[in-house]
Amino acid sequence: MSIAAYQPLCERLGLDSGDLPYTPDWSAAPDFLQLIVDHALTHKPAVIVECGSGMTTLMLARCCALNGGGHLYSLENGADYAANTRAAVARHGLAQHSSIIHAPLRPYTLDGRDYQWYDVEQLTTGAIDLLIIDGPPGFIQKHSRYPALPLLRERLADDCTVFMDDAARPDERELVGMWLEEVPAARHEYIANERGCAILRMTDAGINR
Repeated sequence: MSIAAYQPLCERLGLDSGDLPYTPDWSAAPDFLQLIVDHALTHKPAVIVECGSGMTTLMLARCCALNGGGHLYSLENGADYAANTRAAVARHGLAQHSSIIHAPLRPYTLDGRDYQWYDVEQLTTGAIDLLIIDGPPGFIQKHSRYPALPLLRERLADDCTVFMDDAARPDERELVGMWLEEVPAARHEYIANERGCAILRMTDAGINR
């Protein structure tokens, strides 16, 4: 995929398409970005948390600016990658709308299984209205993105919406099933876009109770 595919989104958001934090192997696809941008501009979340940083960071920070409020917190395990994203956001004048947090992976044991996931002690926010899961990379471990919900669930607002990229992959399909076993009242939707997108809506799921 070429960087030109992001041009329509950049035009919509008023971003300079010639200065994007784009990496061919890691950047989210335009159709996933379109989904989360639509949600952010429509629902105007006050607190957004994302797992992984890059193109999503720039566009969600711009949504906060256009909304006249809200703040994005990005968990990034790579120090250099965090620094690059932070610099890209600053070049677009959006630093005040985002906090890119270097959160190295650390060990957790969840339901008897060991995982490496972001150091959540680095994250201090109010209730999370929108959670974007696009990391850590799947090659790190089986069900690499599973810890997001059990580790953050008590921080989620009652009406939080969760978007997970790469949901067409077998691991991600399996871990969505694991999440739904833990929070059966959550409403799940699958979008068959380029890489697959799983959406969980926590409304009335009793997630904080």
